[in-house]
Amino acid sequence: MAKMRISISLEQEQAERIRQHAERAGLDVSAYLVHAATWQMAESDAIEEQFAGVDALIAGAEREAGEMTGESAAEPVELTEQERREIEEALGLVHGRDRQGRRPGHAA
Repeated sequence: MAKMRISISLEQEQAERIRQHAERAGLDVSAYLVHAATWQMAESDAIEEQFAGVDALIAGAEREAGEMTGESAAEPVELTEQERREIEEALGLVHGRDRQGRRPGHAA
């Protein structure tokens, strides 16, 4: 496989830090940058794969919402008291509160 040259521009301070890190890793700057970019791409691919199902659900929900008529979208939804409690509890967890209403790591 033929190699390709890519030119990048960066501040002198950034270039020096990269050179120092590459030296500590026992690599030349090119090998160090290729290694760093390859690692970042693998991490991004893994994250995208992990969330592919969630992304598909969101896309489906957005499609359904876009298909709603003005009348069906305007209809209010009445929740039961149990549904309200479940939603409040879920939102509390999302916002970092435990089941007693305290935020982990914060004084009560």
